[in-house]
Amino acid sequence: MYYVYPAIFKPNPKGGYTADIPDMPGCVTFGKTLEDALKTIKNALCVRLCTLEDEKTKPPRATHPAEIILQDGAFMALIDVDTKKYRSEHENKAVRRNVSLPAWLNARAEQSHINVSQVLQEALRKRLKI
Repeated sequence: MYYVYPAIFKPNPKGGYTADIPDMPGCVTFGKTLEDALKTIKNALCVRLCTLEDEKTKPPRATHPAEIILQDGAFMALIDVDTKKYRSEHENKAVRRNVSLPAWLNARAEQSHINVSQVLQEALRKRLKI
């Protein structure tokens, strides 16, 4: 799923930036640079949204940017994340799957030194268009 949420960035007096997604309590990060803060808040938001999806919990509505009230020195940026893309890039833990094949097909694959798991992954990616 694709989501867009506003984030508030605050410069830290000792350096770096704090980034916060007001609509996601506890979704707060810190970066030594603005780029780092942007990267870490985007990752934190994506992890939080994936968790909500896994729990089958509807994410909170994103506050409209015009409704955001900023304190001195703070600024707002919209953060967009794609949980489907994030999952495909980060959730690569292998799982065991019992697959049935005709004996002759399995024998031919073994004789040809074909990695059946790899072929299955490639076929699933093609079929799912990912």
